[in-house]
Amino acid sequence: MCASWDCSGPAREASGHREALAVCFVAPTLLTVAAQGQQSTPQSGASTVAKPGAADGVWSPALTGVRRPLYRLRASDQVEVKFIFSPEFDQSVMVQPDGYIPLRGTGQIYVEGASVPELQEAIRMAYAGILHDPEVSVTLKDFDKPYFIAAGELGHPGKYELRSDTTVTEAVAIAGGFTPRAKHSQVVLFRRVSDGLVESHLLNMKEILKSKDLGEDIHLRPGDLLFVPQNLISKLRQFLPASSISMYASSAQF
Repeated sequence: MCASWDCSGPAREASGHREALAVCFVAPTLLTVAAQGQQSTPQSGASTVAKPGAADGVWSPALTGVRRPLYRLRASDQVEVKFIFSPEFDQSVMVQPDGYIPLRGTGQIYVEGASVPELQEAIRMAYAGILHDPEVSVTLKDFDKPYFIAAGELGHPGKYELRSDTTVTEAVAIAGGFTPRAKHSQVVLFRRVSDGLVESHLLNMKEILKSKDLGEDIHLRPGDLLFVPQNLISKLRQFLPASSISMYASSAQF
């Protein structure tokens, strides 16, 4: 490989010899790397298939569905099971409180926490001993829909479905608005972070609505509990005459 490089000659100085010799040693290395790069390049017309969840041979969580997780079955969810070539086994089953579902002719299988595709494969395997290569279709018919709970001094407290992006102000309107006894300045939003941890956010809805700036209006998450306490005047009113209370304070303050 060094034959193509002029590494000798009386006209070159010592420093020139050193530079030429360096090229002689580096050049084969560069050519070897180039040859390896050419070998890794697929031929023209050849197709390459990427592995699931991998990009350039490196596993990537962004390609595995983690960013958009599938729904996991819970107790009281209802699924419809259909067999394409054996309709006599079609059935609609509900996930029991213990996480099992009863299947016709095969007993029970545990499905809580499984996705619909995983359930479909589990049912197919359960019927493999009865049917030859069963074709199964599973559809989620009913499930625990996202919700929020509104309690306290609201027109219509209760449990409401969280169908779209909803803020605390909008949730109050959905629940019938504040009652005259509501303490607008101390609305509490409870949010469950884990099984043993609950966050609480104290909101001054009176200032938020007065400033006409909804930038601090919190967006609800499934399972949030919105509580509106009773103001001080309404608490005292049940013990003192209304005329005595009006001498000291007005309900508009709260």
